[in-house]
Amino acid sequence: MSNFVAIIGRPNVGKSTLFNRLIQRREAIVDSTSGVTRDRHYGKTDWNGKEITLIDTGGYVVGGDDTFEAEIDQQVEVAIEEADAILFVVDVEVGVSVMDEEVARLLHRSDKPVLLVINKVDNALRVPDTVEFFALGIDKTFHISAVNGSGTGELLDAVIHALPEGKEPENSDLPRFAVVGRPNAGKSSFVNALLGQERNIVTDQAGTTRGSIDTVYNQYGFEFVLVDTAGIRKKSKVKENIEFYSVMRALRSIEYSDVCLVLFDATRTFDSQVKNIFWLAARNHKGIVILVNKWDLVEKDTQATKAFSETIREEIAPFVDVPIVFISSLTKQRVFKAIETAVDVYQKRSKRIATRELNDFMLPIIQKYPPPANKGKYVKIKFCVQLHSDHPQFAFFCNLPQYVKEPYKRFLENKLREHYDFTGSTIDVFIRKK
Repeated sequence: MSNFVAIIGRPNVGKSTLFNRLIQRREAIVDSTSGVTRDRHYGKTDWNGKEITLIDTGGYVVGGDDTFEAEIDQQVEVAIEEADAILFVVDVEVGVSVMDEEVARLLHRSDKPVLLVINKVDNALRVPDTVEFFALGIDKTFHISAVNGSGTGELLDAVIHALPEGKEPENSDLPRFAVVGRPNAGKSSFVNALLGQERNIVTDQAGTTRGSIDTVYNQYGFEFVLVDTAGIRKKSKVKENIEFYSVMRALRSIEYSDVCLVLFDATRTFDSQVKNIFWLAARNHKGIVILVNKWDLVEKDTQATKAFSETIREEIAPFVDVPIVFISSLTKQRVFKAIETAVDVYQKRSKRIATRELNDFMLPIIQKYPPPANKGKYVKIKFCVQLHSDHPQFAFFCNLPQYVKEPYKRFLENKLREHYDFTGSTIDVFIRKK
């Protein structure tokens, strides 16, 4: 399981630049104006075989320094609560500021690993200027330049060393189903309808569920862990620091789950934010069931479900092999159908196909429809196998893997789906050298 590392510090010390450097791609907006990062950013990096999820807290303070001073305690305290380790970034050009001292004071109360990252030390002449940061009283200190990357390797080594051992969730042998979606879409109502009790507080106010709540469900022959996550809200709407960390918990829940029930409000359509949540689950290779909630409130005719389903599939293309269930948490309409579907997706995602059976089915198809020739070279696929992983992955071995392009990989994936039924699961197809 991935560990969460929060990058904190006052505005304009280079948090977003460091974030981009560590995840090795330009993702956060970098600008010298403070408060530019209005976006919610998380990204993964792998260092020495250990996966880290980095959280860039840059923009969770809207406006300038005054706003920061008003909200800094809350941001740092929630960072301390939620992250497994903290990178506290300061700026050698500016020196120790009052806000840096305030952050340090809060960090001293925590028992989380804290690494002081002195940024913009991009030449030897600036090293003497780092001495004043010892006054912050943080033992683990690192000189880096986020712009050119110097010192970041040693920093990542120290982060790996400081992180606690990855803890498995309780009941880790049971399937884990996470209920995810926008705030106020009816996730807690769905969980309550399923459990037949007011397990979670339900109000009309968005963001009532701050954390992720685990419940073991054991009824009607099903047993699994149900996770009700805090709503994932549109980026521009995330202004409260605490809500940002609710998003972080929801991301953690997605990572820890086997199947994500992507629930949205039928009266608000399958908008871009729901689509982002869908792709977040898909990129993490989770099983997915789409739940269209509040279907009882929609005016409809006999073709309504078909038309609505087609609209959703257009939005999620090319990964369209996903079950869609129309429910009402209020009237409990098709709530158990939703769970049956999630269990079915979990079983299909865990399916293993014998190598001989796989080759007997796929090789005649490949022979009939081989990859197109490239520059007079012919690709010959001789063998295929399902890889050992928690979601369906297949390797096809051939003489010239570099000539097999994406459209042919999709063709192979579609044939696997047609015959073996992996509805709700992503499939990875790898082409390897024989």
